[in-house]
Amino acid sequence: MLRPVKLTAVCKDYLWGGTKLRDEFGKKCSLDKVAESWELSCHKDGLTVVSDTDQTLKDFIAENGWEILGSNCKGMKNFPVLVKLIDARDDLSVQVHPDDAYARIHENGGCGKTEMWYVIDCEEGASLLFGFKENLTKEEFRRSIEEGTLLEKTNRVPVQKGDVFFITSGTLHAIGKGILIAEIQQNSNTTYRIYDYGRKDKDGKERELHIDKACDVTSLCPSDNYPVHNADDLNGYTSRLLASCSIFTVHLLNVYEKAELVTDQTSFEHLLVTEGDGRLEGEDFSMDITKGDSIFIPAGYGRTTVTGNCLIIKTRID
Repeated sequence: MLRPVKLTAVCKDYLWGGTKLRDEFGKKCSLDKVAESWELSCHKDGLTVVSDTDQTLKDFIAENGWEILGSNCKGMKNFPVLVKLIDARDDLSVQVHPDDAYARIHENGGCGKTEMWYVIDCEEGASLLFGFKENLTKEEFRRSIEEGTLLEKTNRVPVQKGDVFFITSGTLHAIGKGILIAEIQQNSNTTYRIYDYGRKDKDGKERELHIDKACDVTSLCPSDNYPVHNADDLNGYTSRLLASCSIFTVHLLNVYEKAELVTDQTSFEHLLVTEGDGRLEGEDFSMDITKGDSIFIPAGYGRTTVTGNCLIIKTRID
């Protein structure tokens, strides 16, 4: 049986990023800013690597067979999800993602992007943009962009640690400054930037906007709050459902003593440690885990045990 493996993230230095992912989560890179770390990725724009090797996760899967992803991934052409940590020292651009149907036509057969955010930590008074205050027509939306009044139309939401946002394709959104999140998303890097505060990149150029495409795909209405689920106490740890859809299912595990986990034949599992430390053990392996660690567990591995005191975001495909 193939053992679980730790993964080494790919880091990105977007202009709005900070240093928390390096300073607090142990991400090793030479970048001045570490805006994002791609913790679980087979996307061409950033391939996660199996730790202590030169092998990408994509090649690891190819070498060991698609079956290690589980029966729920059978028939898929591409790895289904992408998991990131995001450190917003400054506001991100106001943006939107297309759905699969639009992306297939306009993005060379690519896929759309639905995602969820879990707020790991945030500064006092932090907020983000999520949908609109009220319904708009397409003409009103475009005019607000042209006249610089878009932010007056958007829904600004104050955030606190532990908040969850489920962002379907077509939902206008923007992470605000002072927020550190885990993002679990469809395996896509397609973003339509609507507004970017007039900022310039390291070359002195304003970043490209995608107004026409954004007008095509944006849902011009308020967005529904995602239901908050209670945590179940499972004798040694709690498990709270964060989000579930056809693309991913995500739980937050709060291990205060011991967690007995089972990875069955239906899906691989990804564990992302966001707080604390502990030990992950199985029948034929044992590894220390700590804040910032990312672990891939092949489908069908069976029982593993986490001991210690830590928070873990667990992602699988259902």
